Amino acid sequence: MNKFSIDYFQKLCIIITMLQKKIVAVIMGGGQGVRLFPLTKDRCKPAVPIGGRYRLIDIPISNSINSGLKKINILTQFNTSSLHRHIERTYRFDNFSDGFCTIRSAEQTTENTNWYQGTADAVRQNLRYILAFGPEYVLILSGDQLYRMNYMDLAEFHIERKADVTICVNPVARDRAKHMGLLHVDDNLKIKDFVEKPKEDELLDKMKTDPEMLARFGFTVNEDRNYMANMGIYFFNADVLKRILLGNSMVDFGREVMPSNIEHFKMFAFPFTGFWEDLGTIDAFYKVNMSLLDRNPEFNFFDPSAPIYTRPRFLP
Repeated sequence: MNKFSIDYFQKLCIIITMLQKKIVAVIMGGGQGVRLFPLTKDRCKPAVPIGGRYRLIDIPISNSINSGLKKINILTQFNTSSLHRHIERTYRFDNFSDGFCTIRSAEQTTENTNWYQGTADAVRQNLRYILAFGPEYVLILSGDQLYRMNYMDLAEFHIERKADVTICVNPVARDRAKHMGLLHVDDNLKIKDFVEKPKEDELLDKMKTDPEMLARFGFTVNEDRNYMANMGIYFFNADVLKRILLGNSMVDFGREVMPSNIEHFKMFAFPFTGFWEDLGTIDAFYKVNMSLLDRNPEFNFFDPSAPIYTRPRFLP
């Protein structure tokens, strides 16, 4: 079949739509945001405003919607009132579709009376809801980052490599590397090593990535940004996620789950070459907001091909 024919594109659209329905998105929205205080005095990190009219939570939700993913779970815990109000007013899906944008607050049950102890524990406590619709894949997202991504590119990468787990990566400089999870990969992007927030200079030196390798993966070569960092975006086979979380008591994906499972599962790194910024500190938050004032900012909230949504406001 001619790959440029109408039939080809129709069948391709059907395949993509079928895949989209097999994916459930989970957004981590429970961060206390100590390093963003006092912005987080009365709200959690994902509820912090950015760019004037948006909230940080709008980024992963909008990316999910623009990627055709309509089953979205948001796990919340700390200072949640502002976040809940924003989500409830903004993301109301059609009653006649199977899509949803649902808040999953930390709750006490007969089996568990604890708060979320970490990212992995939050997903574990909500696993029965996440898997209730029988997804084949689970996409786990952070709620405090600025970027634009088509998650179907990530899904295609994951499936092509027959991966169990795929982690999104982006190069960072040394001063940021010590605050992030760092990876080493082989030429096929299979993960060989994972170290969470290395502080020792010797370990930092060991986790550097060769600039030529970064260039081969599509990254712009920059001598200062030669550490391959975990973006906190994970794409799991649903059965693998269940096996990992129910088979142990580990509570954090970056600190425990990923490093301890490299040898047991096929884990790959997806190179994200677009703009990405972790807004976990006041300094990063300030610089990104100021950069939005540039004539041609690196991140454009108003890109018509993939808009960022938020609560509409109308003049009286």
